[in-house]
Amino acid sequence: MRVHERHYIGGEWVAAEGAGSFDVVCSSTEEVMGRVPAGSAREAERAADAARSAFPGYASLPKTERVGLLARIADGLEARADELTELIASEVGMPKRLASLIQVHVPIKNLRDAARIYAELELEERIGNSLVLREPVGVVAAITPWNYPLNQVLAKVGPALLVGSPVVLKPSEVAPLSAYVLAEVIHAAGAPRGVFQLVCGDGPSAGEAL
Repeated sequence: MRVHERHYIGGEWVAAEGAGSFDVVCSSTEEVMGRVPAGSAREAERAADAARSAFPGYASLPKTERVGLLARIADGLEARADELTELIASEVGMPKRLASLIQVHVPIKNLRDAARIYAELELEERIGNSLVLREPVGVVAAITPWNYPLNQVLAKVGPALLVGSPVVLKPSEVAPLSAYVLAEVIHAAGAPRGVFQLVCGDGPSAGEAL
């Protein structure tokens, strides 16, 4: 069983403030397969503050550095594909063969495709007498559902990180375990502090605050 007692905030694993938690139930056996902290509005706000602090520096990085970060994240997820398949198949209820393809390898491919497209995108463009600038505007709060946990997370987190927007992620408390793997991968990939936050919690608490 995987027991997580921390959130990922400001580049560090931070102990949850409260004692509350959510059990993650295996869909095939109905046994508890994991546990995550029940984050509060205060913890969500702390994560948002860390992301706001990271925004100016991260947004000013050369585009190539952000593309390189996404490539390292994709490589890290690929290296843990079997582990992710096991977790997601158990959390959401899906045969492992399909979970490997649909829940793991397709979202990783989508992440690589997003990085490739962004690498080719011109961020400055002259149209007549005007200069069009494509630039990030701030922090992204990503709240995701249970049924495609890694896919829906990467569909939000990947593009945000590419364009220079730090992220606060609140995954579904029903299927949050792959998000913890992602946080570990992002940390190992060398993401700057505060660029990615993971806070677990339910909608009325952490979700409403975000």
